[in-house]
Amino acid sequence: MRHLKAGRRLGVTTSHRRAMMRNMVTSILEKGEIRCTLARAKEVRKPLEKMITLAKRGDLHARRQALSFVKSKEAMSQLFDELSERYSDRQGGYCRIIKLGQTRLGDNSEMAIVQLIGSENDQLSSLKSTSGKKKPARKSSKVLEKVSEEVRQAEESSEKAAKEEAVEEQVDAPEKSEASEKTEASESATSAEAETPEQETSEEKTEEQQAKTETPEEEPVQETNQEETEASGKTSDPEPVEASAGTEQTDVSSEPEPDPSENKESKEEK
Repeated sequence: MRHLKAGRRLGVTTSHRRAMMRNMVTSILEKGEIRCTLARAKEVRKPLEKMITLAKRGDLHARRQALSFVKSKEAMSQLFDELSERYSDRQGGYCRIIKLGQTRLGDNSEMAIVQLIGSENDQLSSLKSTSGKKKPARKSSKVLEKVSEEVRQAEESSEKAAKEEAVEEQVDAPEKSEASEKTEASESATSAEAETPEQETSEEKTEEQQAKTETPEEEPVQETNQEETEASGKTSDPEPVEASAGTEQTDVSSEPEPDPSENKESKEEK
């Protein structure tokens, strides 16, 4: 029983198996893929991915460890220059095994291809990137479909109305300009008419103020004229005569009356 003995013996000795793995890893690093049996393809994945991990580390000790297993300088340059950058963001899974569905003639063993991901011969990754896995679309409810259709129709109707309004505005632009000119002319005329009465009222106010200022100067002139007419006695109107008579009467009546006691005293003295 093979307890705690991992790996495949592949029907050869240990030294032979080790040499075979070194040769296979070197050829994969140089060419990008090899064709071998399915058992050998599964067994070569471990040392191959270990070498790529050392290349990603990139220090001197990693180079010496990889050089102890890889045989050619070309494979070493390819490993530490190109593959380390290609798989810098990838955590494992650097190779792919493709079953061919064919058997070898001698022993009828299954055949497969070991291929580095992203190499020149890698066509599956390009196909996967172009096609991609399409997620199944979710089933939308009928209510949502009706609502979406109504919204689309409303948007279309609003767009049509906006276009029609724009066309009408373009057509009516000259007419509106003429109408605006007419309205401006009428507004200017009305403003002129509205200004004229204001000017008239202001002129009338100024005339009234001038008349008020002139009236107090004329009153003393009229009084002097009345006095001259009374002195000359040439007035023709009866009203001023009555007024003068009335004034004389008032002057006479205003004189004090003589007391009878005074008259008696004067007679006795005589």
